Amino acid sequence: MEANDQSRSARKHRAIMEAATQAFMAKGYSGTSMDDIAKLAAVSKQTVYKHFADKEKLFTEIVMATTDRIDAMIDLVADIPADADRLEENLTRLAGQFLTALTQPQVLQLRRLIIANADTFPELGAAWYEQGFHRVLDTLAATFRHLSDKGLLRTDDPLLAANHFSGLLLWIPVNKAMFHGGPQHTQDELDHYATAGVAAFLGAYR
Repeated sequence: MEANDQSRSARKHRAIMEAATQAFMAKGYSGTSMDDIAKLAAVSKQTVYKHFADKEKLFTEIVMATTDRIDAMIDLVADIPADADRLEENLTRLAGQFLTALTQPQVLQLRRLIIANADTFPELGAAWYEQGFHRVLDTLAATFRHLSDKGLLRTDDPLLAANHFSGLLLWIPVNKAMFHGGPQHTQDELDHYATAGVAAFLGAYR
């Protein structure tokens, strides 16, 4: 019986998390109530409060849970072969995967949501950045340091190079999405950003 109770509680916890994510994405933090979340999760308001003391704690858990998805991106950027003949090809493949992952609609919605509430929850925004995207940049910097040691890249500041690489890829599609609301790109455009970004990066760092 105890195992069934734990399983039922876990299902309700997931349902609340999913409902809250949907509500926050659609209405923003201030526009979402615990009543809204309870209705979407098909549970009582008391059940929501049993799992989460208040809306802020629920919002925090939802935001921080998304940093787990960064692990797959870290695996990608850590696995660039030190192959001089295929360096541009390998970086372009990485750039395409990088762009596809970071321009997904839900990722862009989450980014917009965190930025919109950065003044209200500055520590949460900083924690999400440090545990999320900054971990990717640190891993990419380590990879660029390795490629530099092998003579394939030329950089005295691998972390700055990692920021330049990601900036060349993300500046256009992410800014368009932030200002226009929703993705503003096609796959052909993302492929073009990947190819052109890598060419510009190698022009500076090879």
